[in-house]
Amino acid sequence: MASKNLLAAVIAVAGAIAAPAIAADLSVTVKGEDGAPLPDAVVLVHPAGGAGMGGPIHYAWPAVMTQQNISFNPYVLIVPVGSTVAFPNKDKVRHHVYSFSSAKKFELKLYGQQEERTVTFDKAGIVPLGCNIHDSMIGYIFVADTPFAAKTNAAGIAELHGLPGNAGTLTVWHPDMKAKAPINQPLAAGAGEAAFTLELKPVSMRHKKAGASMTM
Repeated sequence: MASKNLLAAVIAVAGAIAAPAIAADLSVTVKGEDGAPLPDAVVLVHPAGGAGMGGPIHYAWPAVMTQQNISFNPYVLIVPVGSTVAFPNKDKVRHHVYSFSSAKKFELKLYGQQEERTVTFDKAGIVPLGCNIHDSMIGYIFVADTPFAAKTNAAGIAELHGLPGNAGTLTVWHPDMKAKAPINQPLAAGAGEAAFTLELKPVSMRHKKAGASMTM
């Protein structure tokens, strides 16, 4: 009888080990200090112990930073480490794209409409973009080292799905926030919601030409 009970216990433990972790979803709301929703905020989760981090990282959106209407589109692009990002020019004028960031220094010299260049981003960090021809152009590439990444929408909400469900670290960053580095805070196991209120730079200090070095 004892041997049967021991066998049952072994089977139960083996089943628990083999059972996949329950996937969790997380909704993150980001606002400015005035209470207004903040779109284009980067939201990342790094699960404790690297859970769910195996294999190459892929995101659902394309690794493309388009130059159109004398601006970068999207304003903020999240890509995983190792990504090759395409920089197509859809304007009738030429552009000269560059960054001085410590995460990736590069320069794409003048190229015209319907031409495209590519850059590979092999280090995690924040890469501000500028154009040597058009000072008003600025964009950002956030190179992430986790598969769990999202960007807030017009309502200031980012949704992350399929998280391992264990504890971890929640990271939030926005180009207009006063803090130079991303905000990191502990994420409790099974947490389904989180909210951030970010202190923003004065309007006169926002959207400056990309020259400063920024790191994670």
